[in-house]
Amino acid sequence: MAAPDKNYNWHKVYASAAEAAQKVPMRKLQKLDLAGREICLAHTQAGFFAVADACPHLGYSLSRGTTNYLNEVVCPWHSYRFNLENGKECEYRSRNATTYPVEVREDGLYIGLPAEAKSRS
Repeated sequence: MAAPDKNYNWHKVYASAAEAAQKVPMRKLQKLDLAGREICLAHTQAGFFAVADACPHLGYSLSRGTTNYLNEVVCPWHSYRFNLENGKECEYRSRNATTYPVEVREDGLYIGLPAEAKSRS
């Protein structure tokens, strides 16, 4: 297993991949609050993915949407589709979604949020 990326603060969401799969069944979404950010956790055939929960188009909750067979999250309001791996809006109608890395480790499922830049004193 590679060492965790130092550019992220890693947040343990579930104690194991099995627990994550039980809580977020295949093709389902779950809204999480991590360190003041609302995150949409997706479970697809390709694994677990995390994106900012607010749709970049008009801010609607992506966790209320669905996933599709193309590994995209579909916003329930206007059906905008965002690639879960890179956040790209599939038809170039809005800004891209913010994605966050997900790691399945021996001791659980983690989501990485950007580490805050340290101010110079």
